[in-house]
Amino acid sequence: MLETPDDLARLQSLLDASHARSTEHLRGIIHDDRTLSAAQIAGLLTGMKVITAATVTAHGEPRISAMDGHFLHGTWTFSTSRTSAKARHLARRPAVSVAHVDGEALAVFSHGRVLELSGDELASVDEHWTAHYGSSPLSWGDVVMWRLEPTWMVGYAFQRDQLLADRGLTT
Repeated sequence: MLETPDDLARLQSLLDASHARSTEHLRGIIHDDRTLSAAQIAGLLTGMKVITAATVTAHGEPRISAMDGHFLHGTWTFSTSRTSAKARHLARRPAVSVAHVDGEALAVFSHGRVLELSGDELASVDEHWTAHYGSSPLSWGDVVMWRLEPTWMVGYAFQRDQLLADRGLTT
C-alpha cells in the first residue's frame, strides 16, 4: 500500500461524496455493512488487478476491455499500446469508467477522466510497474500510461468483515 495519509483522506472524501450522491438503488446494495473505506480499498488493491475500462468511440458507441491496473496513491494507473483502439478513444475522449470486480466478494467502480502520465509521475509509476513485471512497460513497444482522475468512486464487499479477515486486513 503506497497511499499517504493525504491520498487516503482525498480518496475517503471522494468515496463519501460519491456514495451520498448515488441512487437509492445503489445505496440499497452498497449500504454501510458493505461499503469499503479508503484504507480498506488501498489495502485490498495492492499489486496488479485486472480492471475493465469503458471508453467511447467517435460515434458514441461504448467499448469495454480488460487490462492490468495498479491502484497507486488512491487511484488507478493503467497502460496499453498507443496503437490500440482504447488508446485512440482515450486520447480523443478522456472520459472513462473503470471497474475491478473480484467475483461477488469485492468491487470498486469509478468514473472520471484519464491523464496521460509524463515527467516525474511517469517515472514513478514506471518504477512501480517495473518492480512488479521485472521490466519496464515502456520497453514493450509504443506504450502509453494513464492515471484515472476519478470524479466518482465506490467500493463494495458483500461480506466486508469476512473479506478483510480472509485477506489479513484489520482496517
